[in-house]
Amino acid sequence: MAGELALLRPEVRRSRERIAALLDPEFTEVGASGRHYDRAAMLDALPRMPELLGRAAERPATGGTDGAPPEAEAEAENGDGDEDGPRGMTGVELAPGLVHLTYETVHAGRRARRSSLWRRRPGAPDWRMYYHQGTPVPED
Repeated sequence: MAGELALLRPEVRRSRERIAALLDPEFTEVGASGRHYDRAAMLDALPRMPELLGRAAERPATGGTDGAPPEAEAEAENGDGDEDGPRGMTGVELAPGLVHLTYETVHAGRRARRSSLWRRRPGAPDWRMYYHQGTPVPED
């Protein structure tokens, strides 16, 4: 969970090197529009978006639109949680070296349910995000 929380922090998002250390070489993301983004697109987009993060992301970590450029989709997909940060984050080990995280965020009044797969390759010391998807929650 620490890696997921780190990706919400402005100082991490400003650093291409820190982002690269957290994203798996085969990373992919599916945006709210259904568009697909790869690791290169996220490495380019995330450093330009630290301002989307609210006050919750300033605390230390404890553990779209169709046709839009990746950074616009990433803004919709990777925004911060509300002032309390991501809500209800849980993790389940699916297999050795593969963990599924789920949680909810609120950004600009829009709720999203998020799902990430983190994997640690055999012999690798660190976990890396392999897949991420954010799904908008319809207003009641």
